[in-house]
Amino acid sequence: MRRSFTFRLALTVAGVGIAAAAITALLVNVAFGNRFDDYLSQQRQGRQEELVAALQDSYVRAGGWDTADLKSLSALALSDGGELRLIDSGGGIVWEPMATPEGQAMAEMHRQMMGGGPLGPEQSIAITVGGEQVGTAALRLPEPGLNPQDVAFRASVNKVLLLGGLIAGLLALGSGVILARRTVAPARQLTHAAQALAEGDRSHRVIVDTTDELGAMGAAFNKMAETIEDEDRLRRIFATDVAHELRTPLSILRTQVEALQDGISEPTPEVFASLHEETLRLTRLVEDLESLASAEAAHFSLKPRNIELMPVLEAVAGEFSGPFESKDVNLETEMEQVQARADSTRVGQIVSNLLSNALKFTPAGGTVQLSLRSEDPWVVIAVTDSGPGIPADEIQRVFDRFYRGKDLRAGGSGIGLTVVKELAVAHGGSAEAVSGPQQGTTITVRLPKASPGEPQEFTPPSHGRASLGTKGEHG
Repeated sequence: MRRSFTFRLALTVAGVGIAAAAITALLVNVAFGNRFDDYLSQQRQGRQEELVAALQDSYVRAGGWDTADLKSLSALALSDGGELRLIDSGGGIVWEPMATPEGQAMAEMHRQMMGGGPLGPEQSIAITVGGEQVGTAALRLPEPGLNPQDVAFRASVNKVLLLGGLIAGLLALGSGVILARRTVAPARQLTHAAQALAEGDRSHRVIVDTTDELGAMGAAFNKMAETIEDEDRLRRIFATDVAHELRTPLSILRTQVEALQDGISEPTPEVFASLHEETLRLTRLVEDLESLASAEAAHFSLKPRNIELMPVLEAVAGEFSGPFESKDVNLETEMEQVQARADSTRVGQIVSNLLSNALKFTPAGGTVQLSLRSEDPWVVIAVTDSGPGIPADEIQRVFDRFYRGKDLRAGGSGIGLTVVKELAVAHGGSAEAVSGPQQGTTITVRLPKASPGEPQEFTPPSHGRASLGTKGEHG
């Protein structure tokens, strides 16, 4: 059975937490055990030293081994339930507290008080006075850590560690579940929003309340959804505009053709000229749509080479000399000899759209300037017109497909500058617009400079002949 990511994440976090708690408890247990054993060993060593010191003191005080004086040490010798035999330098037993009934009773009492732990092996400890060995203490003391009290103490500590580990494990499990849910919640929300978007609900958005990677992903999705919603809206507007553009020439064509068929109109040159003009309107609309499709697929068909751009721009400017003169608009050029890594045909299409766009919005008597310069690492093509300019709230949208300024009256499909930007980006460059009301507009295109070491080629641009008002428009 496939388990959810939430379950696996919670299980992983909980497992890590429980493992960390278990390892910590184990390390604490080992460290405590070692320290406790050291403590008991030190206690035993201190007990031995205390007893030896008491025997030495008795020897000095009595001037030798005195059984009567040694009896006063019985309580000390048997206080922990151990066994003691005092042997003189000649090997004879001087004193053995456990040999008397009273001593045995006292030792048994202390052993019960201490818990009755097992005695360790007998140890022989030399007793020296003035640097001379005067006897040997054969001593057996309870093994450290094995009496019931020590064992009970260790068990209580282990219980505390176990309880702490269980609590830490439960906390890790709870934290894992909470963390998993908080982590997966944005992903689930993003999944639902993506499903809604796929089903056609363009208004669904993700709630972004964090600044981490998931928050950035949610913000990116919202931006994508807004872009799709805007494009859908623009497509609907464009479809309406296209329908309107088609309806008028088609209606005229239908009316005039039916009039000719019914004999109402005579097939005069004027009638044929009107039919031809409406046919051209339909052709221009189709060409605009083809231009957009071609620009969007440009990165599949680009043939970039190292080319001199000045001849390309001069050729396009020459084709526009007629339309500019007929509209009484002055076309100025200011160009440097620069090389770019570009497709000459596509560059010609870019410049043609820019000049057509500028001519469309420049009044009679105005000026359009075409410039070409080097600006490392780019080659910069700029077209500046003296038209009415673009409002500040529209300048960011002039490259949007199907967008036409709301205050502009010029015709067109609204894809001229979209084609320019698509082709510039396909080259690895960029396009930007700078404008203001009654200040004219400058469209700047940046293309990569020529690659060193590559052969230079020039192919005349193969774009169509320039026709007034057919290639581009602001937005």
